Amino acid sequence: MADFEKILFKNIDFPDQDKIDIYIKNGGYNALRKALDSMSPESVTEEVIKSGLRGRGGAGFPTGRKWTFLPKDSKRPVYLTVNADESEPGTFKDRELIEKDPHLVIEGTLLAAYAIKCGQAYIYIRGEFAFGARQLNKAIEEARAKGFLGKNILGKGVDIEIIVHRGGGAYICGEETALLTSLEGNQGYPRVKPPFPAISGLYSAPTIINNVETLSNIPYIINKGAEKFSAFGTAKSPGTKIFCLSGHINKPGNYELPMGIPLRELLYEYGGGIKDGRNLKAVIPGGSSVPLLTADKVDVRMDFESLAEAGTMLGSAGVIVIDETVCMVRAAYNLARFYQHESCGQCTPCRQGTYWILAILERIERGRGSLKDLDKLLEICENIEGNTICPLGDAATPSVKSTIHHFRDEYEYHITEQKCKVSMGPRFE
Repeated sequence: MADFEKILFKNIDFPDQDKIDIYIKNGGYNALRKALDSMSPESVTEEVIKSGLRGRGGAGFPTGRKWTFLPKDSKRPVYLTVNADESEPGTFKDRELIEKDPHLVIEGTLLAAYAIKCGQAYIYIRGEFAFGARQLNKAIEEARAKGFLGKNILGKGVDIEIIVHRGGGAYICGEETALLTSLEGNQGYPRVKPPFPAISGLYSAPTIINNVETLSNIPYIINKGAEKFSAFGTAKSPGTKIFCLSGHINKPGNYELPMGIPLRELLYEYGGGIKDGRNLKAVIPGGSSVPLLTADKVDVRMDFESLAEAGTMLGSAGVIVIDETVCMVRAAYNLARFYQHESCGQCTPCRQGTYWILAILERIERGRGSLKDLDKLLEICENIEGNTICPLGDAATPSVKSTIHHFRDEYEYHITEQKCKVSMGPRFE
């Protein structure tokens, strides 16, 4: 792998990096000073566009281009919302940034707010992240005391406030419109799009929603320039990415590496290989909502385009490693149980579809299934996909479809032999 410079985790383990004096000592808030001293909001946006930075929350949409969707003539206030909900199973990158380097998140938020001419930003953080919320609130107060936040920032006539809002722990509130509904004080139901949040978002005003990791790249881009950032990664997926390794891997954790690193290198050089010397069976490369890859696909490169060509997605880069001891029917059942539980129930295809997926998988697990159930599962998935208000329904289907596609023999064995083909402890109860 070519040499690269860490952007997000450069100082993550530096002692007291969460304190503002240490953050400043390590170059913190220099990007904010530079932007306010010598750059217009438009030039900050242009630099981010030139960098090619794409959203790190899962969708991979170009960040700077997203900012340009705001209406130019709106008389309504513009809001910025930072998505720190991070509910995707297998994903834990934003949490580490928030807890260990909160000022990086705050500086990125301030730069984005300046770029879109926003005076009020909200950080919507998952309710269970109590320590992270405290870290952010402490960082906000430290930044305000130093003049980096609030009224007349650094004497430049720019006013930006940031409020941390703790959610209730619902997976659905990681979806941008459900997040906005929850932030307004209502039940976190997704909204029909269009209109998109950039036109009508929080309180029906123009709103930009960006992920924590996305915004944490902005200080580097402003400090070092777009060309320096885009020198890492690939042409269409520039920069570095935090890959979250979990499952049957010897060295689980977060790894910041260039976009496009081969999955094999990530697993065996950085992750230390498969736990207990077992064989690799499958990998979920982008969090639980993307199709899995079989062991023969480990040479795929970890970027948006390469994984799309391989029939899956980078998503949030939650890399879940599955070894040969895992029953894929049980794995699909566990994920189906999660999505059925987290469905908000607003859409009939999702509400009923996730229920029936879970019911049929449970029936198969109990040894009461029929071979017709496999076609029924695929039919239910087809009826969910593209027919819901938000992507949660779509997220519930890949684990079912890809396990049936790649491991149909395990399903059929469950059905015909009424037991699991893979030995992995007690049967389903």
